[in-house]
Formats: sequence, structure tokens, C-alpha cells
Amino acid sequence: MQQMSDNDFQNDHYILYIYTPLCGTCALARSMLEKIESVHQEHIFYEMNASLHPEFMQGYKVESVPCLLFKQDNKVKEKVYAFHSIPNIYSYLMQYKPDLFSVSD
Repeated sequence: MQQMSDNDFQNDHYILYIYTPLCGTCALARSMLEKIESVHQEHIFYEMNASLHPEFMQGYKVESVPCLLFKQDNKVKEKVYAFHSIPNIYSYLMQYKPDLFSVSD
């Protein structure tokens, strides 16, 4: 995963994984996201330590961690707090990042 930089916040499309370092559930969520990136062999998710960005957390009304925040067309489309499983995360990726699933000849 790529660490979110100040410039990246300006992008109009991204998928952001928000965590805190000592959160056990966050560690489990991270392992799911890392497996997905490993399968696709590309960076799909940005990551951000919530503890270092309280203004972002308040501004985007992030309620808890872990959180997967989907931004598209410069708007937050969805925030997912319950990761459940890798197939569940894929259901969101099919909606917000369909290019992962396109087959090229």
C-alpha cells in the first residue's frame, strides 16, 4: 500500500485505508488489502494513520477504524467500516475500481 501524501488528498479518485497502529482489527483488515494487492500486483489502496490526521478524520466524519473510504469525482462515495472478508472487499472494488477486472487481449 502507498502512504497517503498531502498531494494525494487532492486527487479526485482514490481508495483510502484508514487505520491506527495498535488496532488489532486494523491489522486484520490490512492483511486482506495486502492480499488483494498481491494478487493484482499493483497498488490499489492508499493508507493513512488516523492518529496523524485528526482534521481529515473530523472533516470527512470518519467514525471509526479500520475504514475504507472511496472517493470518486471529488466526492466521498462510501465509507466501509466492516471489512468482513476478501470477497466482500472485492464487491466494493467491482463498483469503484472496475478496471481491475477488465480483460485485455
